[in-house]
Amino acid sequence: MITYYDDRSVRVTSTAVRVDEHTYPLAELTTVWHRRGDRSWRVLAGRGAIGAALVGPLVAALLGIALALWLHRSAVVTIAIVGVSVLLGLAVGPLADVLFEHLDRSYTRGSREMEMWARWQGRPVCLLSTRDALRFGQIYRAVQRAMESAPGRPAPGQNVTGSSSSRPSPRSRP
Repeated sequence: MITYYDDRSVRVTSTAVRVDEHTYPLAELTTVWHRRGDRSWRVLAGRGAIGAALVGPLVAALLGIALALWLHRSAVVTIAIVGVSVLLGLAVGPLADVLFEHLDRSYTRGSREMEMWARWQGRPVCLLSTRDALRFGQIYRAVQRAMESAPGRPAPGQNVTGSSSSRPSPRSRP
């Protein structure tokens, strides 16, 4: 038996797909497809907040420099305002790495609910539903590989997995 994917709740082997407490033998799965849900505005707002946190100190620094030049104060006051503005702009440097890491994780997790469906014993069954795009892709690909290598399955050119759709039903094109 070959294991294609294994984590705490999903295991894909050359004989079956186990999701939580349910086991689906590959011989009983005829078609597998996926469905993408609507975007999560909360995730998108979080990405926007991270972008604002990255750009905010830089904009404040530029405004401080413009203010210092516009006020036409003494050289000492202008240099002090410009110095504080530059330090404020540089403050984003150490935070940028942390903020970019959060932004990267946000894209890895995805902003949509992803569902994997299969036709099991003649009826559609939702095998998996998750917002973690990276994990979903790994599991979906593992199921594809398991179904392609299962005995009695169509050749790789004859796809048994479908593409995304807005409703839980298989589509004819890959």
